[in-house]
Amino acid sequence: MICVRHYVVIAVSLLASIAQAQTYPSKPVRIVTAEVGGAGDFVARLIAAGLTERFGQPVIVDNRPSGVIPGEIVSRATPDGYTLLNYGSTLWVGSLLRKTSYDAVRDFVPITLSQSSPSILTVQPTSSANSVNDLVALAKARPGELNYASVSTGSVTHLAGELFKIMSGVDIVRINYKGAASALGDLMGGRVQIMFAVAGSVGPYVKAGRLKALAVTSAQPSVLMPGVPTIAASGLPGYEAVSLNGVLAPAGTPANVIKVLNQEIVSVLIKPDVREKFLNSGVETVASTPDAFAAKIRSEIAKWGKVIKSAGIREDL
Repeated sequence: MICVRHYVVIAVSLLASIAQAQTYPSKPVRIVTAEVGGAGDFVARLIAAGLTERFGQPVIVDNRPSGVIPGEIVSRATPDGYTLLNYGSTLWVGSLLRKTSYDAVRDFVPITLSQSSPSILTVQPTSSANSVNDLVALAKARPGELNYASVSTGSVTHLAGELFKIMSGVDIVRINYKGAASALGDLMGGRVQIMFAVAGSVGPYVKAGRLKALAVTSAQPSVLMPGVPTIAASGLPGYEAVSLNGVLAPAGTPANVIKVLNQEIVSVLIKPDVREKFLNSGVETVASTPDAFAAKIRSEIAKWGKVIKSAGIREDL
């Protein structure tokens, strides 16, 4: 009898899960993301607009301060598919730099990657470096004399520089800025010599000839910077440092609901007009399976964990 009851419980649970997926969503869905105006907010609003149309239910963007707060909210939410998280590398890299109330792997179910943005290895137009190899040679000839600008400890502009130092063996000094605008201003003004700048922020300056792009940090050439080679193909094989964004749900969300969300969000992301809006804002659309996103998070944690340990990075730097 115990075995029969056990199978009955499993059958009832399975039927309930199927019924939930068939009726999902039956009420508004909330997407928690970072503050208004950032890349995450932009991505969340495009996804929300597309899902609202497809679901026939309101999909609301809930903006919260960047950092751990969005992750804390969603990790504690009821796992029913009605509270989602649209966030980037801060979720999993941030947990390597500070104590959080959630575990980036254990407490979330990945749904799909949504966007990827490379950084651009950028120097002044008057720099003698015209390639990655030139820059490495220049830095080795002047150890400790070249500075690179970055924004926020643990950001891609920071970690891209530290990974470059480790893989090339150069000694360049990090100068931390509160915002990209001031960092780019000092780069153009010659107060710093290098920046691994996010494509969306530096693109206009490169096009205007005010800065020189040596390479992109993605594994493959980027449509955001046509004709610019990758760092990996320019002397540092295996180099990659990109800003990622994706949609996740609280751990325990039914698999059938995750499947519905993946299918519907991917359908929004692959629309030509959505892809164009992403590109115009300086990011590339990425759609993936939940398993591929989960694997990417694990590989990012392993990779950046080694960089953070090797470079001795602390959050208060």
